[in-house]
Amino acid sequence: MPIKIPDTLPAFETLVNEGVRVMTETVAIRQDIRPLQIGLLNLMPNKIKTEVQMARLVGASPLQVELSLVRVGNHKAKNTSEEHLLAFYQTWEEVKHRKFDGFIITGAPIETLPYEDVTYWKEMQQIFDWTQTNVHSTMNVCWGAMAGIYHFHGVPKYELKEKAFGVYRHNNLKPSSVYLNGFSDNFEVPVSRWTEVRRADIEKVDGLEILMESSEMGVCLVHEPKGRRLYIFNHVEYDSTSLSDEYFRDVNAGVPIKMPHNYFPHNDPALAPQNRWRSHAHLLFGNWINEIYQTTPYDIEEIGSDI
Repeated sequence: MPIKIPDTLPAFETLVNEGVRVMTETVAIRQDIRPLQIGLLNLMPNKIKTEVQMARLVGASPLQVELSLVRVGNHKAKNTSEEHLLAFYQTWEEVKHRKFDGFIITGAPIETLPYEDVTYWKEMQQIFDWTQTNVHSTMNVCWGAMAGIYHFHGVPKYELKEKAFGVYRHNNLKPSSVYLNGFSDNFEVPVSRWTEVRRADIEKVDGLEILMESSEMGVCLVHEPKGRRLYIFNHVEYDSTSLSDEYFRDVNAGVPIKMPHNYFPHNDPALAPQNRWRSHAHLLFGNWINEIYQTTPYDIEEIGSDI
C-alpha cells in the first residue's frame, strides 16, 4: 500500500519520481481498511527537505499509512514559508485531541542550548507527556531523542569539542530485536551533531536497552519497551547529499568545519558521495511500522487505555 499525503505537498512529486507509491484522498477512501496514523512533529528549519526524508521511509511500507505534519505552535520556522505551513501543517494544539499509531519527533539545530533555554521547551514537555496517552509508539530523532530521553529519564547530554560529522560504522548489539530484523552485524550511519549522550548514563536507567552503537561515536539507538519509544541519535534518514550540503554551507559561510569523515570518495569534496546507509534506513523504519501494525489497537481510540 502507498503512503497518503496531500497531492500538492512538494514531497509528493519527489516521492513519485523516486518510485515511492503515494495515493490521493479519493483512492484512499476506496480502500476499506484503517490506515496507520503517523504524525511527524517537524522541528527542522527546512521542513520540506525533512518531509521528503521521513515520508520516503514511512512510505516504503506495504501498509497504508496516513502522514500528518505537525509543528510547535509558538515557534516560527526561518526557512519554510508561512504559506507552506498554513497549507500542510497543524500545530500540536490543533491535533492533541487525536490518537496516533506512530509519532516521529525530529531533530532541531539547537543542540548546544540547555533544554530549559529552548523557547518552546514547555510545549515540548507537554508533547512528550501527551505521547504517553495519545501515541502507540514514538520515534525520537537526534535532538528529539536527546530531549526525550532527558525529559523521561534525566539522561544528560554533553557538548563535544568538535562536531561529530561523517559516516561511521555501527554495531548491531541485539539482532533479536524486532527493530533490527534483517540488519547486518555492522553497518554505516550518518552522524551530524554537536552533543552526545553516554552509555554510562543510559545504563543507570532501568528499562532502556541499547540496540546500536559505534565504537567511535557512541550510542546510536535506544529502545524503551515499556513506553514503546525509540531514541535514535544519528541520521539514518539523511539523503545522499545531506552531509555535503551541511559541509559546503559552513565552508561558504566561513564557519570552521572539518570534512565529513568517511563520506566523500577519496576525501575529495569534488566527488559525489555514495549512499551506503539507505537499505538499513528502510529496514529500521519498515520494522518500526510493522511492529506498530502488529501491536496497535484496531480501534485507534483505545490507544493509551493500557497506561
